[in-house]
Amino acid sequence: MLDKIMIFFAKDALEIYAVLFVIAFFALPKRDVEHRHALVMAGLSGILALVINVVISHVWFRPRPFTVLPHGTYTELVAHNTDASFPSDHASGSWGFAGGSWGHNTKRISRTFTVIAIIVMFARVYVGVHYPTDVLAGMVVGILSGKIMWTFSRFIYPLSTRIAKIFKFGPSARSAKQSKGRSHLA
Repeated sequence: MLDKIMIFFAKDALEIYAVLFVIAFFALPKRDVEHRHALVMAGLSGILALVINVVISHVWFRPRPFTVLPHGTYTELVAHNTDASFPSDHASGSWGFAGGSWGHNTKRISRTFTVIAIIVMFARVYVGVHYPTDVLAGMVVGILSGKIMWTFSRFIYPLSTRIAKIFKFGPSARSAKQSKGRSHLA
């Protein structure tokens, strides 16, 4: 059973975060644009972490454990490409989401993202596709990505508010609805 849980988190971390992002985006109070912006920033932090990983993996290639360890010394639970192991993309993206939400989103969202990031780190090592230092480096890249993205928050805020308006979230969406109702009364 533990193998199945670890395989799930090792393989499906991106899908887990995508589902949680959508649920959180629509579950927040209708007028709460700030926390929706924080979700966008967390998502962008995860993307930035993956971009940074591409650069790192081109500078330093580390083979995956299952490609160098002697057969019979490990159990490969997940089939994987033999691309670079360092740093872990899954850990970087997960910690990008988590680190990007710290101090800016609700505690429930930040804690959930962080717990999942921790599980993903263990899962990627458990299934045999990363060394512990791969996921630790991924954690560092993800957290730094969150910090970097928040330095550019003011430039991204207009995009976040536009996305919220598309779904009729935010204070202006309610004002527009009320003024529309008043124009029918006139």
